[in-house]
Amino acid sequence: MATRKRLSPEESRDAALEAARALLIEAGPQAVTLKAVAAMIGRTHANLLHHFGSAAELQADLARYLTGMICAKIRDVVLANRSGVGSPRDVVDLTFDAFDREGAGALASWMLLTGNRNALDPIVETIHDLVIELDEFGGETRRDTTLALTLMALGDALLGGPLSRALELPRTAARDRAEAMLREAMEDAG
Repeated sequence: MATRKRLSPEESRDAALEAARALLIEAGPQAVTLKAVAAMIGRTHANLLHHFGSAAELQADLARYLTGMICAKIRDVVLANRSGVGSPRDVVDLTFDAFDREGAGALASWMLLTGNRNALDPIVETIHDLVIELDEFGGETRRDTTLALTLMALGDALLGGPLSRALELPRTAARDRAEAMLREAMEDAG
């Protein structure tokens, strides 16, 4: 009989969050259950209950985890852009991909639909902290641009494909507009 490797509480949580992320990307937010995650990492449902308390808390922790990863990548791209490497399009693509391919848009919508609105607070705080840390643009311009970019990426993740087809626009139309907005904001701030 094979024995399971004993994981520290942090290792167990990290493994569960990575499994939850994989489920989110592969099958959507409704698939991110304690039972499914436990099965993916070879743990018990009770083990995950111990670490997360409920599926809603697992999803909230997943949202925090994704946001932390995404904001760290965006931070790195913005800093690279400041040093002459990269472009505003890199920031746009990372943001749009986070909401679309990484599942953050679907997860945020799922949490809203299931009444788990409080789980969005740490996401909003993480984005706020990133904006303040980078302080690339002055005052309200920076915040307006961040708000618009985030909402454009969320909307594109949820309706971008069908809406761009219906309006007979290229699939990249929202990204292209977001890039133009970001470039304009940078020029105004510079």
